[in-house]
Amino acid sequence: MRNNYILSLFILLALLPILLFRDYTPSNELRYLSIVDEALRNGHFLTFTNQGLPYADKPPLYFWLLMFSRWLLGGHYMWFLGLFSLAPALVVMGVMDRWVRGEVSAENRFTGRLMLMSCGLFLGMAIVLRMDMLMSMFIVLALYTFYKMLQEEGSPRRNALLFPLYIFLAVFSKGPVGILVPLLSTVAFLSVTGRIRTVGRYWGWRTWGILLTGCTLWFIGVYWEGGPEYLNNLLFNQTVNRAVNSFHHDEPFYYYFLSVWYSLAPWSLLLIGIIGVGVWRGWVQTELERFFLTTLVTIVVMLSCISSKIAVYLTPAFPFFVYLAVLLLSRFRWNRWLALAIALPATVFVLSTPALLWIGTQPATLFMSQPFFYAAAGLLTLTGLLTLYCLYKKKELNRSINTMVIGLFIAVFVGGWGLPALNSRMGFADLCHKASAVYQEKKAVGYVTFNISRPESMDVFLHQDVKPISVLGLLTNDYRGNLLLLSAKAAAKSSTVRDFINGKENYTVGDYLIVVL
Repeated sequence: MRNNYILSLFILLALLPILLFRDYTPSNELRYLSIVDEALRNGHFLTFTNQGLPYADKPPLYFWLLMFSRWLLGGHYMWFLGLFSLAPALVVMGVMDRWVRGEVSAENRFTGRLMLMSCGLFLGMAIVLRMDMLMSMFIVLALYTFYKMLQEEGSPRRNALLFPLYIFLAVFSKGPVGILVPLLSTVAFLSVTGRIRTVGRYWGWRTWGILLTGCTLWFIGVYWEGGPEYLNNLLFNQTVNRAVNSFHHDEPFYYYFLSVWYSLAPWSLLLIGIIGVGVWRGWVQTELERFFLTTLVTIVVMLSCISSKIAVYLTPAFPFFVYLAVLLLSRFRWNRWLALAIALPATVFVLSTPALLWIGTQPATLFMSQPFFYAAAGLLTLTGLLTLYCLYKKKELNRSINTMVIGLFIAVFVGGWGLPALNSRMGFADLCHKASAVYQEKKAVGYVTFNISRPESMDVFLHQDVKPISVLGLLTNDYRGNLLLLSAKAAAKSSTVRDFINGKENYTVGDYLIVVL
């Protein structure tokens, strides 16, 4: 446990500059904050709107956390909001480590923790403001509790209460996937191990009673606050329609069989290779190994059958990818293909410095030429060289992996201090702060935008609605006295826009322009 706390503190410190300096992404993060602000203004806690339109896409638990943050701190701060993703990720790491404690050596457990936290998309979900990691934490806790019930570990009464509670909280975080993953994984495992008749021990009247009670209270509150249309949207349009014939993120069945390769980077070759060989040679023998494999396969197949697909939906499967490989790792010795699976990403690390030296000289990416980024790239290059040394000179797999991950996090820490140079191209904070200053100075009467994606969420910074307008709207005199926010690329491409803003007072902020109308 002490090692887990030390490692968690190391990861928190490594990611701290990102939490302190990163801007919100307009596509999801800033939209969530706008929804939260709107809900607080309207006094709603179970039903949400986005710019006045019903937003039944997500359950309320994650929004409650954002509301709590706003109430506690008086505003939105990334360093605090980011903990609602990072803390669940660290909990998942701790639970998985405790789960395999009796079957894996301390050395392999340490390596497993490092690999999980450095998996590309898992690490990404640990620092992005989304509810996927929160749901994944409750799913892992539910499955861990189920396994303890199966092995008759701990208090039966406590486990029987926690199992449905974790499942409900998973549903309350993200939706139906929160119950589908535990239900299908546990039933599938009981079936393949010949214990399907015992399913009532885990999915009996107590489990269903707690789930139905929680959902009933939730749905009654939704009906009371938002009416039958919102409840219908929540129960059917955002569940059945997305699962069967998605209006959003519709992808083919094999989507996750392709996305998993970059989602698990830099360990995809290693993890999938170990699992594939282990299954092929019949090395999946213990109860825990079979459970992890069944859970992993069930999640991938289930999500593949759902119409709506994006790579981050696979987040609940990542811990089982990593820790099934960790369970099997003791059966492997150093060999060329294992070394190659580690050497390839290590070589990419080595090449990071020359790659950045080239990128930093290109006209379109000159903003990447930052001292902190060069320092981080140098650390990655050194890390890659040390990894290759441990791998081929010492022939130590664990030490090679550990070196690579620790070097990665140190490089992330150093590079994170350079994020302010990128924020004007990542989000709207710099643009809106400058626009607010110009607004006060020029005594403007409003804001309009042209050719900016999702500008409506700027109200989080500007504290008033932002109106998108067309080219025809630009040419009218209806918005005199407003500030026009637009993409610099849009102005460069359109002669009409260039002629319109020519001679008008304007300011450049990253990839955007502010024009005084």
